[in-house]
Amino acid sequence: MQRLLSQCHLTSTSTYCLNLDPAVGTLPYQANIDIRDTVNYRQVMKQYNLGPNGGILTSLNLFATRFDQVLGFIDKRAKDTDLVFVDTPGQIEIFTWSASGSIISDSLAATYPTVILYVVDTPRTTSPVTFMSNMLYACSIMYKSKLPFLLVFNKTDVTSHAFAQEWMSDLDAFTQALKSDESYMSSLTRSMSLVLEEFYATIRSVGVSAMSGAGMEEMFKAIDELGAEYESVYRPAMDAARAEAEEEARRRKERQMNKLKQDIEKDEHTRRGEKVVLEGGKATRSKQHGSARSSTRDFSGDGIIQVHSQESRYAVRADAEDAADIGSDEEDAFADEEDVEYRAYDEEGEGEGEDGDYANDAEAERERREFAEFMAKMRATDPVRPAAAASASAASSRAVGRGGSIPEGNEEADEEIEIGRKQ
Repeated sequence: MQRLLSQCHLTSTSTYCLNLDPAVGTLPYQANIDIRDTVNYRQVMKQYNLGPNGGILTSLNLFATRFDQVLGFIDKRAKDTDLVFVDTPGQIEIFTWSASGSIISDSLAATYPTVILYVVDTPRTTSPVTFMSNMLYACSIMYKSKLPFLLVFNKTDVTSHAFAQEWMSDLDAFTQALKSDESYMSSLTRSMSLVLEEFYATIRSVGVSAMSGAGMEEMFKAIDELGAEYESVYRPAMDAARAEAEEEARRRKERQMNKLKQDIEKDEHTRRGEKVVLEGGKATRSKQHGSARSSTRDFSGDGIIQVHSQESRYAVRADAEDAADIGSDEEDAFADEEDVEYRAYDEEGEGEGEDGDYANDAEAERERREFAEFMAKMRATDPVRPAAAASASAASSRAVGRGGSIPEGNEEADEEIEIGRKQ
């Protein structure tokens, strides 16, 4: 990084530099934004009880939460800056395969033309197995980032990178080099070289020396060409992917809005009408969906409560005293519904329930009259129980159909009323 900035200084290229390695001891260059000014790497290790790699990863994650501010600083300097350099941690896995690394690289690539430089320590990669390991890392990073990629062989002043370029272009030369390696990794390396043959044909590579500055001009030329390739190839693909993601987000939002609208309409229909349903001898409410907009309740002294709406009518039976209590409650006409039964009717007034229910007032009046006549006959033919018959006759004025209020503790009256029902 120090050689890159020195070369830019020699060519009067304005730069902006970011250091994202929280564990580095000293920097041989001046960073415009340094992660060490924001996150204390050693304190993170101590506070979270982490090792070196865990501390670096956690520090980078913490820094990534504020990376929007970093982009803001870069935006302010964008007009006066030619190149922005980002020095990432040396641990490849920490940056490449972490969420924070993806956030940082994707955020930069979405705003500016971005090129990935993968730096190889040339003297340490002269072994075919080590070389293959570096190539696998390079391949994974390129396909993970989906950005223009440049393979940089550093320290060419110590070892020339000519052997690496030959291995990348000539499979037979690499296979010949593997013959001297008799380790168990040689067979795997030979197989992998066949897989990466196409990768070698598309990747660009240069050799440089950070110590002497050799090859730096060639590297900057390659960076410029890859920047142009970003504009012509990568940006359209990224824009298409972004547009597809936005369209998917729009469709998801539209589905959510439609579902919300349906739920609101459902709740609106629910509020427009209710019917009372008996469960376990007690009246409860059952929501009725429909287009009914209004309803009226008629309360009469004979204990009959009728509820009318645009779609249906309901008759609720209670004794006269309970009906008076119910009728006095304007907000909730079914507040005191103990032992109440209901009957639903269609527009023609035809009942849908069992025998003993009624369809309208005339039918109810007819049943009460017939029942009164029946009880009168009983009193005339059975003088032994006039008191019970009279009690049953009084109860008949309140008990309508099967849902009437039966006087408790009078089994004879219950029996007579049941006989009347069957009749």
